[in-house]
Amino acid sequence: MLDHDAYQDFLASKAVVASSYGVEIDTAAIHPLVKLHQREMIAWLCRMGRAACFASFGLGKTIIQLETVRLMRAAAGGMGLIVAPLGVRGEFMRDAQKLGLALRFVRSAAECTDPDGLYITNYESVRDAKLDPRAFTVTSLDEAAVLRGFGATKTFREFMRLFEGVRYKFIATATPAPNEFIELLAYSAYLEVMEVSEAKTRFFKRDSQRADKLTLHAHKRKEFWLWVSSWALFVQRPSDIGGDDTGYSLPPLNIHWHELPADHQSAGQDETGQMKLLADQAISLQETAREKRESLPQRMEKVREILRGCDDPQAVLWCDLNAEQKGLELACQAEGWSFSSLTGTDPIEEREQRMDAWRNREKRAFISKPQM
Repeated sequence: MLDHDAYQDFLASKAVVASSYGVEIDTAAIHPLVKLHQREMIAWLCRMGRAACFASFGLGKTIIQLETVRLMRAAAGGMGLIVAPLGVRGEFMRDAQKLGLALRFVRSAAECTDPDGLYITNYESVRDAKLDPRAFTVTSLDEAAVLRGFGATKTFREFMRLFEGVRYKFIATATPAPNEFIELLAYSAYLEVMEVSEAKTRFFKRDSQRADKLTLHAHKRKEFWLWVSSWALFVQRPSDIGGDDTGYSLPPLNIHWHELPADHQSAGQDETGQMKLLADQAISLQETAREKRESLPQRMEKVREILRGCDDPQAVLWCDLNAEQKGLELACQAEGWSFSSLTGTDPIEEREQRMDAWRNREKRAFISKPQM
């Protein structure tokens, strides 16, 4: 009969963890500009070879990816590829320049002329088969969560197929959904840690009516998260891995609400023909859209009032409707504010130029829709 310690060792031997496929790097080889918490993450990613970096906004995922890909290329040779969403190229280019890296943006395999080069492309180029990821020694997907916007599971599977066999591969995003188990399992399958079907069978209860509704077995929760932590880093702040939180802790957020009075003069009539004293509440989507259109002049006038009293060097102005965006542009022009305004119909290069102009403080206001 096994004693308690032997039984615990037996149970621990049954727990599954991700294998390491990478290399141990000399931390002295990491660029001196890289901060302590970033160095720890880079060293771990290189050791694993296939891993995820789930780090919160502002922790430096761009620099982490650039250095990780550089070091893995230095160890194994071959080309490196970073796949990023549209509009992110400028950020990578700026950080690559800080690190002294020659990063080149490409849209097709024909542009990858240096057999030891470091390249960046967008998701569309990979999706449309303009280049083959398997031609690269090391790859990294930036903001991997955008794959959900390409058709969720179908696109995840396509990317798994396209990147299958890549020697070293990484994913980076600040927004993995901890309760969206399918997303985490898809990342695991992409990294070739464990197939989705195997992970479902090992950790989850099945729902006979909804195939993708997963519930963790109560006795598997600890094992599941230990398994995830063996191939993914979850970092909310530098101190999580021994870094310094100075400059990363945000100050309190001050919210100022501006309420505009409703116009009840156009309240209209009810179904009996009686005139209404007050306008109806906008409850449905159609009513809300109508209210947005009808209240546009008053809201734009309020924006102009706020701009006139704003001493901040820069501002972000969000909108939902095209008419609102045009109204914000006119309001900025009227108050003498320079602006960068982004729409979905703008060419990618033009969008990036406008974003860079605002980032470089050449423009005072940034105008766009949140989904952009």
